[in-house]
Amino acid sequence: MVQTMNIVMKVCYDGTHFCGWQIQENGRTVQGELERAVTERFGIVSRVTGSGRTDAGVHAAGQICNFALDDAIRITPARVADALNTVLPADVRVLESARADDSFDACRSAKKKTYRYSIYFSKREIPLLERYAVRVSADPELARMRECAKLLEGEHDFAAFSATGSSVKTTVRTVYSVSLTPWSQDCTKMRGLDIDVCGNGFLYNMVRIMAGVLLDYGCGRISEGSVVSALRGGGRDLLGKTMPAKGLTLLRAEYGCDLFAET
Repeated sequence: MVQTMNIVMKVCYDGTHFCGWQIQENGRTVQGELERAVTERFGIVSRVTGSGRTDAGVHAAGQICNFALDDAIRITPARVADALNTVLPADVRVLESARADDSFDACRSAKKKTYRYSIYFSKREIPLLERYAVRVSADPELARMRECAKLLEGEHDFAAFSATGSSVKTTVRTVYSVSLTPWSQDCTKMRGLDIDVCGNGFLYNMVRIMAGVLLDYGCGRISEGSVVSALRGGGRDLLGKTMPAKGLTLLRAEYGCDLFAET
């Protein structure tokens, strides 16, 4: 019987040219590239499990994933990252690797996940920002956006904040925090805003819809009543559009411990 060790990894990728995380027949995916690299570097076929499935065009600064590696392969867990990076494409990198408990599963073991949605305010596109942030010509009131952020925190039925047609057992999720951090760029004299959302799990397109709601609320295009009704199980039609994928980045997944403490 082949003995294996459970390898956990922190992965960073630019989602621009990916069709998302999950393997699909006719599209380039992050999971597919990682599994190809495992086969090429170690000569085995092993499923790489991620903490979540990012959509096409979405980025990740700290995606957590794990896979089974044969014990017979003579490499320390911490060196797995360097080994895979030698055969991975330039837009995906393993930042850290370590050995995890056999029971660890990057998806099922996750306690919290944090996503960031980045926007910038400009009448014209800024090439240096366009890849990872979404241009907004409107100028919303930050104070109003923060009022709306408080409404979104807590345990709610987020059915209205999910793409139409998605199927899950329950649409109830807990959002631990929604924080808004303004930023500026001296060279372009540009202002922007990062929206960080931390929760126990997210529905399909949930954070992108939340970002749109915050913007609409800040511009006075949506009322408190509409947001409250949406959080009480209302329909998707109560809210505005889904924001583009390129502004979204998976920042981190948390597990209640330091997965890489021994690296």
